[in-house]
Amino acid sequence: MPFLSCPYLGSQVALTDERMKHIVERHPDMLPRCYELIAGTLEDPDRVRRSLRCSDACLFARWFDSLPGGKYVVVVVITEKAERTRHWIVTAYRTQNLTAGETEWTRN
Repeated sequence: MPFLSCPYLGSQVALTDERMKHIVERHPDMLPRCYELIAGTLEDPDRVRRSLRCSDACLFARWFDSLPGGKYVVVVVITEKAERTRHWIVTAYRTQNLTAGETEWTRN
């Protein structure tokens, strides 16, 4: 299971095989650069938003001109605060517009 760097969280974020399979099956438009797009978004997001659906989730978004027509990649990260804080990716997808969530941080 790979861990991806996320400076915003100051931690590593887990990407399990099961979640990668979900992303590939449910969001095939992320292929073939799926891993690269996810890692780039977590490493250097344009925006971070708090999920409206899940209080433990943040949505990391980054614009990629290199995607056909230009698109955001959104990576949804869950933070579990138990004995030890754990961050893991639940899904990732491409979108033209960011619509949901309260903005926590925006690149200047």
